[in-house]
Amino acid sequence: MSTDFVRVGHDELRAFIVRAFEAEGLPPSDALKVATLMAEADLQGSDGHGVIRLAPYIKRVQQGGINKTPNIRVIHERAASAVVHGDNGMGHLVVSHAVDLAIAKAKEAGVAWVGCRYSNHAGPASLYARKPLEHNMLGLYFAVGNANHLPPWGGMDMLLSTNPIAAGVPAGDEPPVVLDMATTVAAYGKVKVKAKRGEMMPEGWMIDRQGKPLTDPKRADEGFLLPIGEHKGYGLALMVGLLAGTLSGAAMGRDVIDFNADFKSTTNTGQAILVIDLSAFGDPADFKSRVDTLVRDIRDSAKLPGVDRIWLPGEQSHGKRQRYVQQGIPVPHAVMKDLAALSAQLKIAPLPTL
Repeated sequence: MSTDFVRVGHDELRAFIVRAFEAEGLPPSDALKVATLMAEADLQGSDGHGVIRLAPYIKRVQQGGINKTPNIRVIHERAASAVVHGDNGMGHLVVSHAVDLAIAKAKEAGVAWVGCRYSNHAGPASLYARKPLEHNMLGLYFAVGNANHLPPWGGMDMLLSTNPIAAGVPAGDEPPVVLDMATTVAAYGKVKVKAKRGEMMPEGWMIDRQGKPLTDPKRADEGFLLPIGEHKGYGLALMVGLLAGTLSGAAMGRDVIDFNADFKSTTNTGQAILVIDLSAFGDPADFKSRVDTLVRDIRDSAKLPGVDRIWLPGEQSHGKRQRYVQQGIPVPHAVMKDLAALSAQLKIAPLPTL
């Protein structure tokens, strides 16, 4: 049995995160909303974006890099579109506001696009692509990463980030199809998790400035991430950044602030959500039934030798969510040590283990 982690309850994890943010002055309702999304990230196995981010978030709040009481508001609006000004608030709050607005607009217009400026890191993209599913809608999410770790193809200046994409598609009896991917081979959050666990990275995630494989995550500053599909991934990262950042007036390129190193500056992070109401294209039940059929056809299709199962996007996260609800969420000892130090610093009750 692995001993490099302990397990914590989902409710206890959320309550601990709430205590931490309330101790730093976030309003209780905001603290609960952020904590709920962060705990959900860990519950679905997105451990690079869950409680591991709590200490850096708190540090940014303490040093003025995040506005504790933002005035999140719409500054441009039409029937099926809007731009949300996040007033440098927690990204989870800003993006949640944008998604809720896009859902409301899509109910009227059939589709809606809402972009954000002056937001911050908001956790895994899939959290926001999934939310429209509760309303018989599709969700497509785009974001500019919070630090540049990717140069243009063939270059060395890091002008692009992981710039993730997520898509949530509802099904009927099957789990929803949820894609959540960086435009780099690995998201930088996975590099941070490897470093925290004292593990090496596989070849193909990063290279150094001589073009050689870089496998030590503690030396990540000496190189950069590789894009998926070589030049195609670079092009995709660029387009996502233009849609999620430039279109909404958010930071892109040289304007992106490295929130891993700078805890004081306003990041002006950009995100965007596109919501599509299924009823604008027919009967949602018929659509979901067709998705079920396709999912089963793919899962039951012929497999290569040695392959036990063909997975659909989001199935493994769905499975983790079910297991972790019953067994508890695994948290590495190194992260627990950081959380213990944080609880002592903030004078709050520590996170209990199962």
